[in-house]
Formats: sequence, structure tokens, C-alpha cells
Amino acid sequence: MYVRDQRSAAMVYCRRMAQKTVPKVIIIPGNGGATPRDNWFPYLQRELEAAGITVVNRQFPDPELARAKYWLPFIQSLGADEHTILVGHSSGAIAAMRFAETHKILGSILVGTYHTDLGIEAERLSGYFDAPWDWPAIKKHQRWIVIFASVDDPYIAIEEPRFLAQQLDAEYHEYVDEGHFGGDKQKTAFPELVTVIKEMVIKK
Repeated sequence: MYVRDQRSAAMVYCRRMAQKTVPKVIIIPGNGGATPRDNWFPYLQRELEAAGITVVNRQFPDPELARAKYWLPFIQSLGADEHTILVGHSSGAIAAMRFAETHKILGSILVGTYHTDLGIEAERLSGYFDAPWDWPAIKKHQRWIVIFASVDDPYIAIEEPRFLAQQLDAEYHEYVDEGHFGGDKQKTAFPELVTVIKEMVIKK
């Protein structure tokens, strides 16, 4: 019965996908030299492409500092538009928010996110915190926002993503044992993220 239910759900998903403009997913990594091979990025790409969703998982320029003056134009060059889902990890989530301030996208998923420079010099140098956040614009330019956070994140106090969830009216997923969702501990799979993206694609 379980296998039959799975097949039925898959058939419904495929039928709905065939009737829609399938969105593109752009994976935005964090700073510190991140690559497309890190963490759960390859897993997410495999799982979504198997479901018929286009995924852009590219090496970003300026990988150490991830500065806004390089990353925001690069996201635009990857074809981010109103049919695009931005999946940002750590400082990649910050880039996703800043991009959405001035560009229309379909939605964004912010993993291990924050909204201050955390008192870290590299974050101050990134350029993302030079101006106040425009929360209404970030919300206006996309249909939905999802946040994944964990209480035991060694880099980010849980108050940071909780604040963002309130400001952005985001769907909020809080864990107690996921850390920074990669970087502090090995995390090569992220099935909850795949599920959320598929659900949002169907709702589109």
C-alpha cells in the first residue's frame, strides 16, 4: 500500500509539473571558499533534476569574502527572474535577500541565515550590511520565503533567524541539532529541503 501511495503521489506531482512553467533553482553557497561540491549542494541538484527541475550550481566569484559587488551581478547573470527559486546557505542566504530587494523572483529558501554582520570582519567587508534592510521590498518581490535554522548553530544565535521569520512572514523550520547545516559538521543530504521545494513548485 505504501509503495502504491508513493507512486500515486509521484504521478500527481508529474501531472501538475507538466501543466506549469517549471522554475529554476539557483544554489548560492556561503563564503569562506565554498564550492558547488560542498555540503548538500550536489545532493539537492541530483534530487531536483531527477524531478525535472533545472538547477544552477555554479562556482561563485570571490568565494572567500562573497562580496555583494561581485555576487549580486553574478546571480543576475545566472538568469534569476520571476521563475527562479534562490536557495542560499549562510552568507548565500544574505545575498538572496539583498538580491530580492531589487529583483523579482519566485521564492527563496534561506538556510543558516542572519541579518547582522555578527561582529565578524569578513561579514562587514562583504558589503551586505552597509545599508538598512528593506523588508517590505524583499517580501514584495517574491511569492514566498522559507527559513531553515537550528538552535545549536555555532555561528549564528537563534534570535537572528527568528527575527527574520517575523520580518519576512516566512515559513520557518527550526531544529535543535542541525548546527549550521554544513560547514561545522558533515551534511551531505537534505531531504526536508527537497520536499519543501517540490511543494512550493506545485503551488506555483
